[in-house]
Amino acid sequence: MSVTIRALMGACALGALGTAALAETTITVATVNNGDMIRMQGLMDAFYEAHPDIKVEWVTLEENVLRQRVTQDVATKGGQFDVMTIGTYEVPIWGERGWLVSLDDLPESYDADDILPAIRGGLTVDDHLYAAPFYGESSMVMYRKDLIEAAGLEMPEAPTWDFIKEAAAAMTDKDNEVYGICLRGKAGWGENMAFLTAMSNSYGARWFDMDWKPQFDSEAWKATLTDYLDLMNNYGPPGASSNGFNENLALFQSGKCGMWIDATVAASFVTNATDSTVADKVGFALAPDKGLGKRGNWLWAWNLGIPAGTQKEDAAKAFVEWATSKEYLELVASKEGWANVPPGTRTSLYENPEYLEAAPFAKMTLDSINAADPQNPTVDEVPYVGVQFVAIPEFQGLGTAVGQQFSAALAGQVTAEQALQSAQMLTEREMMKAGYIK
Repeated sequence: MSVTIRALMGACALGALGTAALAETTITVATVNNGDMIRMQGLMDAFYEAHPDIKVEWVTLEENVLRQRVTQDVATKGGQFDVMTIGTYEVPIWGERGWLVSLDDLPESYDADDILPAIRGGLTVDDHLYAAPFYGESSMVMYRKDLIEAAGLEMPEAPTWDFIKEAAAAMTDKDNEVYGICLRGKAGWGENMAFLTAMSNSYGARWFDMDWKPQFDSEAWKATLTDYLDLMNNYGPPGASSNGFNENLALFQSGKCGMWIDATVAASFVTNATDSTVADKVGFALAPDKGLGKRGNWLWAWNLGIPAGTQKEDAAKAFVEWATSKEYLELVASKEGWANVPPGTRTSLYENPEYLEAAPFAKMTLDSINAADPQNPTVDEVPYVGVQFVAIPEFQGLGTAVGQQFSAALAGQVTAEQALQSAQMLTEREMMKAGYIK
C-alpha cells in the first residue's frame, strides 16, 4: 500500500471512534451481490489496518433475497445484522419508523456536506441522515452518434420527448434490426415502473394527490402511457414487454438500439470496447422533458444503514464511515483505477480531474443526478417522497401490480385505457385497505 493510502486510512481511523473502545468487536454486514460490494470485500485489509479491533462478517445476497431478509430483521429488531445495504426506497420509510440509527454524529472529517444534495435528500427524514450512500445513479439518454448524424439530426443536451420521438422514427431500420428506441417493458416496481413513473413525472402526472387518491384516471397519465406505447410499438424491438435493464443493455451493445433511456451506470458498459460493438459511437444526454419543469429521470442509491436494534453501534458506525468515505474512493482508485470507483455519491469526485478524464460520461451522470429531486418529484404537490417510486411500504406490491397492467398493454393484451382503469381500481382498493383513503 502506498504512503498516501496509508495516510488516508489513518486519517479515516482517527476521524471516528477510538479503537480502544471497540475491543474485539465483530459486526455482521448484509449486502447485495453486485460488483462494487464484492470489490469492497477484497479491500478489507485497509479497514482492518485502520481498525484492528473490529472484524467484519459478510452476508452477501441476491437483491430480492437481501431486501426480504433485512426487512424482516429490522422490523422485528431481530439483531442478525449490524450494518445493512439498503436502497433509497427503504431509507425514508425506515427512518420515519425509527428503525435506523441516525448518522448525524459522523465526524467532521467525513464531510457529509460533500454528499450530492439529491442523494442526501433521499436519505434524510426531518433533517436527519439515516444512511450513507455507497453508490448512486440517475437515468439518462444513451444514443448512437453515428445513427443520429446519418438521420440528419443533432441530439440536444436536454432533449424533449417530442425530439425523442422524432429521432426514434428517423433511426429505426427494422429490415436491419435497428430500433430507434429501447425502453424497459418487463413488469416490476423496479423495472418498467421505474421508467414509467419517472417519465410520468415529466408529463405532470402523479401516483397520488395530496389526499392519497390514485391519479391513473388523469389526462397526464393517459398521455404518458399513450406516448410510451406509441414509441415502443412503432420504433422499439419485438418482445419489448419482456425486456428489462439487462436485455436492453445486450441490445444496445450489439448495435440494435438507436437510443436507450436507462440507468447512468450503464454508460461504463456501453462504452467498454470489450463488450460493446458500438463503444466508440455512444453519446449522452439528459432524460427528456415536456417543458413542465421536471425531467423524466430517476434517482437511486445503494446505502449502508445501521438498524436501531444493533448492540454494536460504535463499531458499525466506524465501518459505515470508512466504506462511504472519500478515502475509500481513493483506495479503490489506487487498486482498480478511477473509472471503477463507486459513482454518484460525492461532489468532490466530480471535481477530480483524474476521474473526469477516466469517465467521459461523468458530467452527464452528475447533471442527471442533480436534476432529480426526491423531496419534490412531481410538477404538482404530492404527499410522498421518491422519484421513480412512492416511499410507502405498500408500493412494492402496488408498483408491480400496476407494472403488470402496463406491460400487458405493451404486449397488446389490453388497451392503454383498460390498463389505466385497472391501475386506478387496484390502487384505490389497496389504499383503502391500508387506511390511506376511505
